[in-house]
Amino acid sequence: QLRLVESGGGLVQPGGSLRLSCKVSGFTLDYYSIGWFRQAPGKERDGVSYISRNGESTNYADSVKGRFTISRDYTKNTVYLQMNSLKPEDTAVYYCAANVLDYGTTWYKSSRYDYWGQGTQVTVSS
Repeated sequence: QLRLVESGGGLVQPGGSLRLSCKVSGFTLDYYSIGWFRQAPGKERDGVSYISRNGESTNYADSVKGRFTISRDYTKNTVYLQMNSLKPEDTAVYYCAANVLDYGTTWYKSSRYDYWGQGTQVTVSS
């Protein structure tokens, strides 16, 4: 059974940084592409970033391009989301999700993913 556990969320001031982690267990990370999503209260779950199974392809939502960086460490079975220059509008619960396929242009669709973590809260506020 594949399991994903997010960590690294918290309270940070505008302009600050956080690094989220998505630890995968049950299977090796090589088999899965990983997406990061976020959901703010009263809003839909939106795609934030994506990394392919071999790590060679990444995608970002326009709202986070240039500020967020996704990466994966196969030795630790973990995917990271480095978030810099955080803004209040980045406040949300962040989820990672996994699928055995690689998605190109449709990576942002939550319905593409079969496995989800429980989420970690990120709050950007002064």
